Amino acid sequence: MDQQMIAGYAPSPMAVRMENHGSTMLKVAMASGQDLFARTGSMVAYEGYIQYEPNPPAVRQAAAEWITGEGAPVMKCSGDGILYLADYGADVVVVHLNNDYLSVNGTNILAFDAHLQWGVEKVKGVAKFAGQGLFNVTISGTGWIALTSRGNPVVVDCGTGEDATCVDPDALVAWTTGLKMKAKRSFKASALVGRGTGEAFQIAFSGQGFVVVQPSEDSTDRLRIRG
Repeated sequence: MDQQMIAGYAPSPMAVRMENHGSTMLKVAMASGQDLFARTGSMVAYEGYIQYEPNPPAVRQAAAEWITGEGAPVMKCSGDGILYLADYGADVVVVHLNNDYLSVNGTNILAFDAHLQWGVEKVKGVAKFAGQGLFNVTISGTGWIALTSRGNPVVVDCGTGEDATCVDPDALVAWTTGLKMKAKRSFKASALVGRGTGEAFQIAFSGQGFVVVQPSEDSTDRLRIRG
């Protein structure tokens, strides 16, 4: 085998806890005492000695609310080595929280440090639309999170302009929780914007913070639970 031809695909030495390997794979530096929660079934390879615990007791109750009827969607990973994770070729976005608070669509979570505080919360102000509630996973503290996006995402800084940033809920990945948000309907644009209901429904964000938006409006990607 020509080693030079495949050299460009070899992993580079890691400088931090989480890094991308290409756009669709995550590398995690595992060490003793630095456990990780990862989406069940997302492991594609590992080096070293790493153990997996599906449906760990510490997350069983909260994860049952995460995706109703499907049980816990995460596994606990521990050990020493390098762990590689992916989600069916979705783009991977690595975020480091520094005493921050992030709200994430549960279907877009790939992995996060187990020491971070997290829970499932109902998104306020949007549940009245379409008779549905919108639930997100809130993660806070200092540590690493890896998100997935169906295509190359855009990260919008909502504090740079005077107008609100409006996002289709089916394309919304995550947002910083310091933002103000409200539901918005666009009746005249219903034939051109949005999907499924005959009405265009967006979430308007304003304030200091950012929103992560994926180039996909597939409603099957959106975590919605009947209220």
